[in-house]
Amino acid sequence: MAKAKPVARRLAGLITRDGPVSVARFMEIALGDTDGGYYAARDPFGAAGDFTTAPEISQMFGELIGAWCADTWQRIGAPDPFALIEFGPGRGTLMVDALRALKALPACRDAAHVRLIETSTVLCAVQRKALHDQDATWYNSLPPADGIPAIIIANEFLDALPIRQFVKSEGAWRERCVDIDPQGDGFRFTLGTGVPQTPHAPELLAAAFDGDIMEESPAIVSLVGDIAARIAVTGGAALFIDYGHARSAVGDTLQAVQRHKPVNPLDSPGAADLTAHVDFQRVREAAAAGGARCWGPIDQGSFLTQIGIRERATQLRAAADTHQTSDINAALTRLIGPAEMGTLFKILALSEPRLEQLAGFEYGADHDA
Repeated sequence: MAKAKPVARRLAGLITRDGPVSVARFMEIALGDTDGGYYAARDPFGAAGDFTTAPEISQMFGELIGAWCADTWQRIGAPDPFALIEFGPGRGTLMVDALRALKALPACRDAAHVRLIETSTVLCAVQRKALHDQDATWYNSLPPADGIPAIIIANEFLDALPIRQFVKSEGAWRERCVDIDPQGDGFRFTLGTGVPQTPHAPELLAAAFDGDIMEESPAIVSLVGDIAARIAVTGGAALFIDYGHARSAVGDTLQAVQRHKPVNPLDSPGAADLTAHVDFQRVREAAAAGGARCWGPIDQGSFLTQIGIRERATQLRAAADTHQTSDINAALTRLIGPAEMGTLFKILALSEPRLEQLAGFEYGADHDA
């Protein structure tokens, strides 16, 4: 690997010294290494990048999330001040659109202290440019509560947190690890000795076949637990938007994307996005353990429809030309269509325990898909 990029060289050196690394460790380094890690080195969004997220598809998405935040602010008693926090803000597009929507309720906009959680210096620069006229503060992790309620947004953030994988082998779960491939100039999967932490491991093992893969993300459980505990104490709500499954199940969902096409997750670490489907059952359990009330998950299409995306599309069409109308219609289909993002993506919310209703969740708290 003499000609390998910095991330590949670091992984190879680590494996040579200490032995195979977990899939979680591989993801941590490939995505977050300060010297050539995926998010440290690029702006991956849009047609010229590797993938496109909902805020980049249409202004409607961010505007509706902003309207949801304003509605939630009223439901929690219109606190002034409150923290409006976004994890993984991308290019800042969602927050820009959300803040524009908040202007419809000036008291809410005035009360909002915008806080963005971002570790990429490249993306921080893009976000600062997008939000140049806003009073925003950047952090590397969940900021101190400071005794004020928070409304938290995380769009396609949980899917990028590291996962561990386990393979059923000879009647037991064995951790899937990454090793140097002795047959080539790259990496390969192998089996290690790590033990799963999820309480669902025994039941999933009983139903699995040899070779089946189980995934867990201690990082997601930890983060959601911290957010839930904060909300339970200081008040507020959180909205998680991501692709995943409503209940814990076996299956290999680790994937890599480069230039909008799937690639081998072990090829060119640092040059491709690595993600995995979110286990929303574990998110719900972590939220409950932290003391928050849980809402959903429900399909993105259902959520956006309930909070008014069709009505917003109608408003935009009224001032649009033929080309713009076509774009609005295409964006609407992509965001809520069952064959597009409408069913693959799920919405899950947390709230302080006393809340009896949140916009978009017609079934109430503790309902899931």
